[in-house]
Amino acid sequence: MNLHEYQSKQLLSDYNIPTPNGYVISSLELVKKYIAEFENSAVIKAQVHTGGRGKAGGVKMVTSEIEAYNFAENLLGKNLVTHQTGSKGIKVNQILIEEASKIEREIYLSIIIDNTVSSPVIITSIEGGMDIEDVSKLMPEKIKTTICSPLLGISNYKIRQICKDLEIPENLKNEFSQIVLSLYKLFIKNDCTLIEINPLVITKDEKIIALDAKINIDDDAVFRHPSLKKLEDKSQMSPLEALTNKYDLSYVKLEKGKVGCMVNGAGLAMATMDLTKWAGAEPANFLDIGGSANEEKIIAAFKIIIEDKDVEIILVNLFAGIARADVVATGIVKASKETSSKIPLVVVMRGTNSEEGLSILNNSNLDIISASDLEHAAIILKEKISGGK
Repeated sequence: MNLHEYQSKQLLSDYNIPTPNGYVISSLELVKKYIAEFENSAVIKAQVHTGGRGKAGGVKMVTSEIEAYNFAENLLGKNLVTHQTGSKGIKVNQILIEEASKIEREIYLSIIIDNTVSSPVIITSIEGGMDIEDVSKLMPEKIKTTICSPLLGISNYKIRQICKDLEIPENLKNEFSQIVLSLYKLFIKNDCTLIEINPLVITKDEKIIALDAKINIDDDAVFRHPSLKKLEDKSQMSPLEALTNKYDLSYVKLEKGKVGCMVNGAGLAMATMDLTKWAGAEPANFLDIGGSANEEKIIAAFKIIIEDKDVEIILVNLFAGIARADVVATGIVKASKETSSKIPLVVVMRGTNSEEGLSILNNSNLDIISASDLEHAAIILKEKISGGK
């Protein structure tokens, strides 16, 4: 679950991590009031669930009432398009107005779960303010990684090393160390998968402030945090994402893809997308129906795929275990009939009741081609694609 920047900063404040003074507004009438409070020097930020807001024109330093009002007017109620949103963008329902800070230095600081070491990891860089992806490509030596113990947390000697790597002034080391400890506590206590502060700044008057913040909460742990669940902003979801959320499906729309993918298991879904590319086509989505999908869930998943107007063919790749192949097949047939879908399907089914499942599909009078395995499915896709051309 993603949090907005202002929500993330409220969490930081709850753990005594300094953030700028600011106000979240959804009405233009309040812009003049708060810009005056900050003596006409402030930063205005679109509150949307996407990165790259600054490059897309969603963040601006303003120095007058007129400039603040005009910029806010161009944001509120409009769609912001970034490199992460796709061509339609995401609607800006709220903006954050914050006091401007006199920045001396910018630092990158984040905590993530690193599955390769099965531990929380602190990532830091003296190149704060830049996209960490750019730093990793252009200046990989300036990114430092600190592995934390799942049992002991972050040790003091590791924090001292972080201070050294980031060249933290001696008089600010204690304050910075407390920020790192508090951030780690926040991460663990709230079941976070990501906390990113970029930049964490040192101001000219030697204060440390989290100028930006991004927090993601583990979806599977949100039930333990009802107060955080209330912060979820469903208006930031597309209609398809809202539907997948309702049925607990993992779905990601991919721009300009033609092959709709329905798969059980995240790893198998990734392999299926790779196969689609290898066959000379583009996957239209990532869709994991999960290991225990029932008929209702399958119907919802199928409807989600055909709602995508880019989809010209559907690839079903099922390795049935707990999710029985006959149940999946019945769901597909029902969904096809309910929607009167004419989209052809290529189906690979193995595992529990796979013969029954294939029999249901083959006797459904739908446009279905059964494949014996993924390689066979790729050959069929290639034929369909080349035939379409």
